[in-house]
Amino acid sequence: MQGADSGPPLRGRVLGGMQKVIPSPRQPLPAAKAEPLPGLAGSAGSAGPTGTGGTGGATRKPTRPTAKHAAIRGRGDHRLYAVDGLRLLAALVVALHHYAGTWRVNQPDNLIWGQPVSDIMPNWFRISAYGWIGVEIFFVVSGFVICMSCWGRTPRQFFTSRVIRLYPAYWFSIIFTTAVVVALPGVWERKQGREILLNFTMLQGGSGVSNVDLVYWTLWSELRFYLLFMAVVVTGLTYRKVVVFCCLWGAAAMIAPAAGFHVLTLIVNPEGAWYFIAGLALYLMHRFGQDLLLWGIVAMAWLMGQLELGHRIDTVEKVSSWRGSVLIFTVFLLVMVAIALGYTDRIRWKWLVTAGALTYPFYLMHYLVGTTIINRLRDTMDARLLVVSVIAGFLVLSWLVHKFVEAPLARLMKRGLDTSFARLRNASSMS
Repeated sequence: MQGADSGPPLRGRVLGGMQKVIPSPRQPLPAAKAEPLPGLAGSAGSAGPTGTGGTGGATRKPTRPTAKHAAIRGRGDHRLYAVDGLRLLAALVVALHHYAGTWRVNQPDNLIWGQPVSDIMPNWFRISAYGWIGVEIFFVVSGFVICMSCWGRTPRQFFTSRVIRLYPAYWFSIIFTTAVVVALPGVWERKQGREILLNFTMLQGGSGVSNVDLVYWTLWSELRFYLLFMAVVVTGLTYRKVVVFCCLWGAAAMIAPAAGFHVLTLIVNPEGAWYFIAGLALYLMHRFGQDLLLWGIVAMAWLMGQLELGHRIDTVEKVSSWRGSVLIFTVFLLVMVAIALGYTDRIRWKWLVTAGALTYPFYLMHYLVGTTIINRLRDTMDARLLVVSVIAGFLVLSWLVHKFVEAPLARLMKRGLDTSFARLRNASSMS
């Protein structure tokens, strides 16, 4: 497994009740027996230290591979249950925002509620007006989780894991949403057949084609992050390479728009770049320990993030204040710091694994279908009860989709992709 090739000086330190050793490039690392890491797919197997020369009885200096493996921290080898819970929480607040807190639903004669939602449930509106920040939370968590899940993986494994994670639930969501919009017209416009078909590629964001469901816009940001991060995965992830990647990506995200370089701006995604960068830096903290450089990257991400929050409020959301939005985002980042530094390691509630699994299908399906259901049922029950019922219904549906669609199709796709890549390797060796 790849490890760090850079970091702060070697020292013992008590953190969260355990002494942690932070590796340094300026002195040899202690030789340690490498063990496989349970919980991370693609982790390396056992490998003892190897010498660089000398007689059989002499003390051997660890080679580069041993030093890298010894640099891996103890907290990098188990599931972070708190992250699963945070992901579901972010999805729930986004759904609440879409149902009861957007500028759209607060307009007179809107098609969802028929009147401003602030007149129907003013307290809920004031709270849910800030739920859109859940999307930024998704991006930070994505940077953290992607860096964690592909550490020690090959580019092929990274590609396969992303395909089987993203597409099965997404394909079902397109079919489900389109069927509901056709069956229950009057709220959302039905897309043209060629637009629906192109949505199955997940590349409509770069093709000038509208999304079947408006929430799909975030997937285009995710795909660009994966494309950029693949360049680091190809060379093998290390502390130094990920830090350099964060700095270069952040610089490009600032320079490209200012220089009017439209192609580069499209690739580096300045609107979302700093949220992903924050997640990457936080994972490096989790794996290798905190240092001033990583704190600087997180601080820079916060500064750039608060500016982007204000821009989104002015141009898109229009229902929440900048101060409140920055406060919520800051609290969330502090929670992520606590997770990164191990203060939530004692949280091991098994139900959070299921909660994390529900997040993606829930997010994909909740908006167009949920608002259409509200339109049909708004006069039959209390508005607050209706919102809670719709959210609960989508949680149940998301579990069914995960169990009977997403998981089986992911296994089938993984077998097919593994076979295809094996065939590609064999063909290359025979050419």
